[in-house]
Amino acid sequence: MTAKVILMSNVRRAAPRHEEMAYAPEPLSHNLNGQRLGRKGRDTRDRIIASAQEILAEPPGEMITLSEVARRASVRMGTLYLYFADLTELVLAVLEPIVATVEEEYVHLVRDYWPDEELGKRTQEFVRAYYGFWSKNTRILHLRNYMADHGDELMMQHRVRFAIPVMRLLVMQMGSRPTDHGTRISSMATALMTGLERVATVMTDTKLPFLVNEPVNPLDYLFEAEGRLFELAIRDQRSKVQQDT
Repeated sequence: MTAKVILMSNVRRAAPRHEEMAYAPEPLSHNLNGQRLGRKGRDTRDRIIASAQEILAEPPGEMITLSEVARRASVRMGTLYLYFADLTELVLAVLEPIVATVEEEYVHLVRDYWPDEELGKRTQEFVRAYYGFWSKNTRILHLRNYMADHGDELMMQHRVRFAIPVMRLLVMQMGSRPTDHGTRISSMATALMTGLERVATVMTDTKLPFLVNEPVNPLDYLFEAEGRLFELAIRDQRSKVQQDT
């Protein structure tokens, strides 16, 4: 068996999907007082979440608060606290349906092996899809990262787990097993995704051009640069795997 065939075999040995999405929450059956949720309780909880989604769909302004969410949902603060202990829990609930879209939005693009001759095209396609996802969900993702950067442990965990499926698939694209940790290849995958998320964060920050008082680089140039970095990194790691085989 040639080194190239071994490489492709390794890449196609996909990680089970239930492992990749292990952070998905279980269906809620009770409120925080331990009372079973009936139809009315579920409707109230859904209305609170919908109000938070409504606020986060508006142009960036003041920081979202539980009191504003309660006002828009037409519930008392005491009622809101029956379903969400704090802003973190509410934001995580808003993130749930967004997490459910990542497979369709961009993760599926990394599942199939990227042939060497199509690598540049595939990496560009992935980078643009990832940015499109960030652009569509800008405010909630910025809020999550803001909270994580300010020490919210649950948001830190969500941020990391959010990236793990793609990092594992990138490891496979480079010719290694997705479960390998602490290796040169897993480190490269981590660096690539960290850089891509940072670019997406900066380029979807509407306040940045005004803060720096500088023109923003054209998106097409940044997509091209990010895609090229992915391509070069994957080619380099594939080459090393072939040499080691």
